[in-house]
Amino acid sequence: MALLAQERQELSSIGRFYGSGVYALYYKGELPIYGSVANTDHPIYVGKADPALQTARTPVEQGEKLAGRLSDHRKSILKGKDLAPEDFECRFLVVSSGWQEAAESHLIHLYRPIWNSETGICYGIGKHGDSAEKRSNDRSPWDTLHPGRKWADNPKLVDSKSPGQIADEITAHFAEFPPLRTREEAVELMLKEMSQG
Repeated sequence: MALLAQERQELSSIGRFYGSGVYALYYKGELPIYGSVANTDHPIYVGKADPALQTARTPVEQGEKLAGRLSDHRKSILKGKDLAPEDFECRFLVVSSGWQEAAESHLIHLYRPIWNSETGICYGIGKHGDSAEKRSNDRSPWDTLHPGRKWADNPKLVDSKSPGQIADEITAHFAEFPPLRTREEAVELMLKEMSQG
């Protein structure tokens, strides 16, 4: 609820700030494959940033972790084919250390974002942090649709899914789980899920 209370901001304009917590990315571009979720209040990706110190009690002690995660995603989007940081907005929320994991888990359950690995469709934007050893597996669906990151363009990698399969899975996903088009729809669903009646 607190994340939804924040105003959306342009991903391209986020600067440095202290704190760890949770965030959501929203797509407002014109790629047909994301037409169902574009220009809605339904995130294409949600994530968390852990504090620099698990015992951090203030945003300064947490470090610039949340800003760093958003910056990493902006860089990946900048390199990805047919994507631009200007096509994305975000919400973010600095939370007390330890709460970010539960908040992220709830947001993934609520929205089932198609770029999250938990949804199993177009995952891989977060792979920029992998070690070289982990990168030596199949190319992620995200990198298949949006090539451009140098390490993912390795010709030895094999696409884990074809572009057609990814597109079909996105279509089927939104047929089963229609996007929440407004913030009010999300709030209504959250309240319904919290009800013990």
